[in-house]
Amino acid sequence: MTLPPVLPTPILITPQLRESLLQRLDQHNVLAGASQEELGWLIDNGELRQYPEGDGPIRNNQPVDTMIIILSGRLALYRYPGKVRQRTADWGAGEVTGLMPYSRLTTAIGDSYVEVPLEALEVHRDRLPAMIRDCPDVTARLVHVMLDRARQFTSNALQNEKMASLGRISAGLMHELNNPAAAAARSAKLLAQALQKADTAAHTLGTARLAAGELALVDSLRQRALHATGTGVQSALERADREDELVTWLEQHGVDPEYGQALAESGITTEALDQLAGLTSGPTLDAALAWIAAAHLSQALAQDVERATNRIHDIVSRARRWTYMDKATSSEPGSVKPGIADSIAMLGAKAREKNVAVRIQIPDDLPLVRLYGAELHHVWLNLIDNAIDAVGEGGEVVVVAEAALSEVVIRVIDNGPGIPADVQRSIFDQFFTTKEPGKGTGLGLSIARGVLQKHRGDIVVESNPGRTEFCVRLPAA
Repeated sequence: MTLPPVLPTPILITPQLRESLLQRLDQHNVLAGASQEELGWLIDNGELRQYPEGDGPIRNNQPVDTMIIILSGRLALYRYPGKVRQRTADWGAGEVTGLMPYSRLTTAIGDSYVEVPLEALEVHRDRLPAMIRDCPDVTARLVHVMLDRARQFTSNALQNEKMASLGRISAGLMHELNNPAAAAARSAKLLAQALQKADTAAHTLGTARLAAGELALVDSLRQRALHATGTGVQSALERADREDELVTWLEQHGVDPEYGQALAESGITTEALDQLAGLTSGPTLDAALAWIAAAHLSQALAQDVERATNRIHDIVSRARRWTYMDKATSSEPGSVKPGIADSIAMLGAKAREKNVAVRIQIPDDLPLVRLYGAELHHVWLNLIDNAIDAVGEGGEVVVVAEAALSEVVIRVIDNGPGIPADVQRSIFDQFFTTKEPGKGTGLGLSIARGVLQKHRGDIVVESNPGRTEFCVRLPAA
């Protein structure tokens, strides 16, 4: 449990000190130019404190009860998202922090640290209503400070959540890219070996001086191997039996049995091999079969490389679309389906690791919406990622979209244990999270709601044990 800070004893403000404070407040960045009466009110209703270097007056999850007018020194605020100490904000001489007039701030979102010994005039929460009444100029200045701080905080929070989203998908992308990249590298290495074997076999056949009929038969079998349609209709047992049959034939005819697998996949029958063996034998037969097997293997490996590189291209294309690297940041009409599909793809490795089925049910003729693509994609990623986290092993997540009057409605549904009613009331609040430390920032749903409001949409949640639905509504373009 976080304990409240121990505050230094207030300094007694003598008449001489009061006059000095008036001069300092009149030179304060925020308060300079305010009337002497209003500045005097702050001194008469505030407490002057001096803080040494170390823990400051703001403590994480503790009430924030004072407005802090910094006269000298520097105060920093630190948070711990993902168990990493992160500097969130800092304030120096001439700035104001803590509780502001009209602010709804109740508890701190981090720990403060005095980096340079601090001297500050503090006004308690109980005196703020009177300040609003008696100090209109000072109040107006402080409201502007609060609004600027809120804008800056929102911008920083959005950037932090983007980085958190990037962290969530980067591991999945690495896994998704690693598999086809490794397959392409492996197939390319085997392809080089197969081409070398094909070259050696072709040289041997060239020195064998085969008759025209023999060459025609060998070439015919090679063409059949190159254009083989595969044996995908066969079971694994049937393919193993066929390979065993061919290996037996090769051994009986004194040919290297390593060609068995490639010949089995090429679809060449033992009857065709008998026909070839009737024309050639010994090293010539071995070279002919090596040439045929290498041709089929080279073609198959080249197709494997093509499939793997196409998969890499598809993953990179999805990532590029998801981040909108090639799009402007302005609003434009677009479909929500590609962004949702790409977000699911970004989380594919995570879903497979947890054995979670993620299904998408979105018609192609869904009306367009005006969207800021890069921002809206973070909404889909956050909702789907949360749903995958919520369900158990082997759970299910479904994303459904439909047109409803002049709106597009998107529902993200999971069959997890549900969200308790008391949690539902706070689920869109900033920094609220039910995840264990290091697993969530508490910003995702809050920022998602802000992004949807920017799109003139909204989001609501309905949850019961076995079914949780986040419903997003966006106006049709």
